[in-house]
Amino acid sequence: MYKKRHFSSVFISDVHLGNQDCKAEFLLDFLNNTSCDKLFLVGDIVDLWQMTKQFRWPDAHNEVLHKIMALSHGKTEVIYLPGNHDEPLQKYHGMQFGNLEICREYVHTANDNKQYLVFHGDQCDGDVTLGKFHAWFGDKGYDLLLFLNRHYNRYKAWRDGSYWSLAGYIKSRIKGANKAIHRYKVAACQRAKAKGLDGVICGHIHHPEQDTILGITYLNDGDWVENCSALVENLDGSMEIIYWTEVQTSRAIDFPIKKAKRAA
Repeated sequence: MYKKRHFSSVFISDVHLGNQDCKAEFLLDFLNNTSCDKLFLVGDIVDLWQMTKQFRWPDAHNEVLHKIMALSHGKTEVIYLPGNHDEPLQKYHGMQFGNLEICREYVHTANDNKQYLVFHGDQCDGDVTLGKFHAWFGDKGYDLLLFLNRHYNRYKAWRDGSYWSLAGYIKSRIKGANKAIHRYKVAACQRAKAKGLDGVICGHIHHPEQDTILGITYLNDGDWVENCSALVENLDGSMEIIYWTEVQTSRAIDFPIKKAKRAA
């Protein structure tokens, strides 16, 4: 049985509430079985891009938002760093609503006194983009990967109830994707290095990873579309990536395989 853990800080990003590929059930299970002093929402929490195309808001997505708000009204400090998919919230940079703070970038001092630049990561897009055609092709290809991932996991849910990121597996074997990820990592670490910090914590590319580049610690908390991952800071300041599909407390998590009701 999983024992509820308390962390100094928790970092989650790329939840994409409102998107049919969001694994809200896994995130809700994670939030219900962890506690923390600080919760960092590292961008793309709500997929406002997708919602302008098609409104989709299942009950589980609502429950995640209610849980986050409940945490912010309790003893947990919540820092929201909007990304590109929740870009309209960027205009509230520097504002605070109760125990919830909104900002584009944040310098976090861990319990071991290491300092990390925290930001979504879309700020590095100019260093990674290979042109409009490649960006369009990448978007279409990613949509196909998520389509395959969705239907593969419907089959997995029917067979044994488990989840496995087919999209992540395929993406990791695409040469061009690996090059783009490396360029992104270098760009993120350069931003932290220019500020004289020890590391960088980000999301954006849906690729959880811990690495060292240019002498800077690179930490990507992943996403809740493909990987269901979070970055956590332990009480001693050490950092750890948790994949919730591997430690979920409920084997009966309801996969989001039913079509959500559309808004009238």
